Amino acid sequence: MAFIGAGLAIIGAAIGAGYGNSKVIAQTIESMARQPEMSGQLRSMMILGIAFIEALPILGIVIALLMIL
Repeated sequence: MAFIGAGLAIIGAAIGAGYGNSKVIAQTIESMARQPEMSGQLRSMMILGIAFIEALPILGIVIALLMIL
């Protein structure tokens, strides 16, 4: 059962990160289309947001490993 739980933790983290990244990127592209002069600031904020979102799968993997041990 621990292996199933670990797999679900990783799958949930990956799906959540994928959805979060897609929303951040879509909104950034929309904002760049509306205000092209802000594209530099928007791009840097997008990269920062994606970095925070990508912390979720890393924590999912840590939780999965703790569940297996």
